Amino acid sequence: MVLQIALALILLRLVAEWVLSLLNRQEVRRHAEQAPPAVAAIMDEATYRKSVDYTLAKIRFGNLSNLFDTGVLALVIVCGFLPWLFAQVGAWAPAAKWDDALYVIIVFVLLSIPGLPFDWWSQFRLEEQFGFNKSTVSLWLTDKVKGLVLGFVIGFPLLWGLLALVDWVGSNWWLWATGLLFAFQLLMLVLYPKLILPLFNKLTPLPEGELRDRLMALGDRTGFEASTIEVIDGSKRSGHSNAYFTGFGRFRRIVLFDTLIEQLTPEELEAVLAHEVGHYKRGHIPQRLVIGLVTLLLSFGALAWLMEAPWFLAGFGFPSGELAPALLLFALLSGVVTFWFTPISNVLSRKHEYQADAFAQDAMGSDTPLVGALRKLASKNLSNMTPHPWFSGFYYSHPTIVERERAMAARTPA
Repeated sequence: MVLQIALALILLRLVAEWVLSLLNRQEVRRHAEQAPPAVAAIMDEATYRKSVDYTLAKIRFGNLSNLFDTGVLALVIVCGFLPWLFAQVGAWAPAAKWDDALYVIIVFVLLSIPGLPFDWWSQFRLEEQFGFNKSTVSLWLTDKVKGLVLGFVIGFPLLWGLLALVDWVGSNWWLWATGLLFAFQLLMLVLYPKLILPLFNKLTPLPEGELRDRLMALGDRTGFEASTIEVIDGSKRSGHSNAYFTGFGRFRRIVLFDTLIEQLTPEELEAVLAHEVGHYKRGHIPQRLVIGLVTLLLSFGALAWLMEAPWFLAGFGFPSGELAPALLLFALLSGVVTFWFTPISNVLSRKHEYQADAFAQDAMGSDTPLVGALRKLASKNLSNMTPHPWFSGFYYSHPTIVERERAMAARTPA
């Protein structure tokens, strides 16, 4: 019965994803020959047609990849491999916690292997076809190896600590686990840009000049202090662009993609940064941290309950009361439940984006620079300009560019 319920939830999510994808594909095709007036004002005809082709290609590839991943997950859940492997790894060091942590890592490494051909095809066929791929096979393989090593170096001791909490603190382990993982997340906000990101990308200080002067003046004007402004060589992997800030407090730093600097004028880049500053000044980061903490607490509480439920682990062929397989199953299957809450979290995210846009509009004294930046980014990234409302409402963490322009046009800068 437990396996049947799990498979039903997996299938139900797949059906919902396919329905939303179908609606999105139909909406894109409906406007393929002629862009709506609001979109025609943003993209020229040639770019729009290329964006339609890119969107449809991603939809086809996404459907196939999603079907494959779902099939792999369903097969792994029902075939008995997971409890068999747990018994084999447990035999290496009975009653030791390190073998439980090793088991979880082994499973995730094995599950990542079948998807590698799809990852390769996405990078070197789909993205290459539309001019976005800048990576090489050697760099792609190097990234995979680095990711695997980092996953073990960081993930193994973290997993060991989580699993050992059951012996150390007893039935309240899930409260301590919430605190441990949340503290780890805060630590990574500081350490990731300083220790991990440089393993994959080169970061250099933004050179002196008009752009740096503008961005520093913006920081002074808005009360946003950052330890440094850096440029990341994102162009060695992709033609897509982005800007963000990492860390918090005195560790905060601004990061600009080199592709973004090439695509936008200094004034437009200032508007993009003003948008990012808006997230900070409107308190979005603390809000997201609190939501993350509550989510962690609820997740570990549910995991603790499932671990002790006699039907849960036994239903998948595991011995009762074992945290490692419970944690693994929860990680593999929680998505079939949290999937349905995606629109709720995205409603808040889109609200934050509107607020950050409004802040940038006020900071710049006009919506023109940000609108110009958004239009260029939509064209350069071949964004889907005509998503189905249900699809964008379910999946999009950002409003569409048409929605953002409409919202900014409806207000007057303070």
